[in-house]
Amino acid sequence: MARLHCTALSAAPRSTLAVCTLRVRPGQEYIRLIPDGEFHAPRGAMAGAGPWRLTPESAARVIAANRSRAADILIDFEHQTLLSEQNGQRVLAAGWVDPRSLEYRPTGEEPGLYGRVKWVGDTAQLLEADLIRYISPVFPADPQTGEPLDLYHAALTNFPAIDEPISAALSARYCAPTPPEDPQMDLLKKLLAAIGLPDATSEADALAGVAALKAKADAAEAQITALKAGSAAQPDPAKYVPIETMKGMQDQIVALSARINDDEAARLIESAIADGKLTEPQRAWAEGLGKKDIAALRAYVSSAPAIAALKGMQTQGKEMGKPTGTTQLTESELAVCKAMGLSADEFIKHKEA
Repeated sequence: MARLHCTALSAAPRSTLAVCTLRVRPGQEYIRLIPDGEFHAPRGAMAGAGPWRLTPESAARVIAANRSRAADILIDFEHQTLLSEQNGQRVLAAGWVDPRSLEYRPTGEEPGLYGRVKWVGDTAQLLEADLIRYISPVFPADPQTGEPLDLYHAALTNFPAIDEPISAALSARYCAPTPPEDPQMDLLKKLLAAIGLPDATSEADALAGVAALKAKADAAEAQITALKAGSAAQPDPAKYVPIETMKGMQDQIVALSARINDDEAARLIESAIADGKLTEPQRAWAEGLGKKDIAALRAYVSSAPAIAALKGMQTQGKEMGKPTGTTQLTESELAVCKAMGLSADEFIKHKEA
């Protein structure tokens, strides 16, 4: 069984980098670069390393990523590629792996991802003399699944654990920095959430809604101020009515509004059925929607496509009138009105301002 040592290195949120160390035997034409299945870091490696998982799917992705690679995969000594910027020393090649030779071997004594290696200089003699013995590939891995995503390069090493300076070098060299969030966009999202609007609300709709809401609040504040100013004076019977009378009037207004909404809903439904926008089996659903939210029924009927095959076939030939009334708003604008308790006229007035 091959000896294995691995170290995980923190990277950008989209991936993590891993350095694994595998035993190399002299005379091998193909060397194992990544072991198959799940593998962990043993004692001595950095805490938190692994687990990683090489699956047939992830192996296929790594092979595909390297198939069109023009340069061979470098094998250096002791990860000098990562340390050259710090120590100023040259990067010398110990060998090269042909990227087009990568192959996945799921069976055998040591299954995994293999590649054909060409040792250069006196590397073969160093391996034969057991002066250096481990191959340490560097690859990015999915932080959620631990699956390798690519194969960057590798090193011959006698040190199975990789220390912090190399971790920093890997992060700086291969990990794209996370772009900072736009403070203005973050503030806009917070403001939309504070007033109960979805993130997708446009800036124009949000500003119009806020302006209308402010005007409504200012009017209410003026009324409260006027009431407070006249609270100490004796109310004029010609200007004020008893609370019981006002309550009765409010109840009548509520009942009248409900009846008006029911009548409007009936007209909308009949017209929609006549125009082929609703079917007769949908009548009960539409009536329920109209009782609950007449604005939502208006929006549905306005946006629903007319089906020519159904037009005029559900009213037994009766001519239906088209609904009239308030100017229709878009679904986004209706959502703003509903969230802020505004009427369509209040919203339109401040949007056109």
